Amino acid sequence: MKNFAKPDEVREFPKGRVEMLKVGGASVGRATFLPGWRWSESVQPLVKTKSCEAPHFQYHVSGRLHVVMDDGSEFDCGPGDVALLPMGHDAWVVGDEPAVVVDFQGMIDYAKRV
Repeated sequence: MKNFAKPDEVREFPKGRVEMLKVGGASVGRATFLPGWRWSESVQPLVKTKSCEAPHFQYHVSGRLHVVMDDGSEFDCGPGDVALLPMGHDAWVVGDEPAVVVDFQGMIDYAKRV
């Protein structure tokens, strides 16, 4: 058993951070995105891809994220939502509350500098 109070790894980036747990052969990440965070401004300069290429399977704990897929479709995610996002998207915090998500799929390489 693991707990986010003692993460195995922490990655920080402008207006956000990811705390990683390794449980057995799986990795789980808890991301905190502060108001004003936007993937294309905070993470894209680190990973140097056109859009987020990490697929996400995540539970939204608090706050709201607006997601825009590369195909132009868009939607909001908020507390209690479970989202399965394929590769190819941008996202940003909506409002003044930090967005916190627990991701069971897409955080293994998230926000790693290239």
